[in-house]
Amino acid sequence: MKNPITGLNKVFDNRIRLGVMSILLVNEEVNFNDLKQMLEVTDGNLATHLLNLEENGYIKVHKGFIGKKTNTTYAVTKSGEKAFTDHITALENMIKGIK
Repeated sequence: MKNPITGLNKVFDNRIRLGVMSILLVNEEVNFNDLKQMLEVTDGNLATHLLNLEENGYIKVHKGFIGKKTNTTYAVTKSGEKAFTDHITALENMIKGIK
């Protein structure tokens, strides 16, 4: 029997990182507060997961200002899009292959 978890990416095992990637994949960019609100997580929790995705090269961070307030936005990188798409495909294959 084929290993059903072949192709799954450990980085996306966490529900928050899975949520971040799902949101960013369908939006050009999203700011920190919007991500926090959509995922219903704390600042520190979200920041930890965003750092993990950034360190793996899956998202890029843009720090800027709106007036005098800081505004940090996030977007998926090409390698992040490929890695996440491959992960979703592996999940679909796993679900289809289990009997």
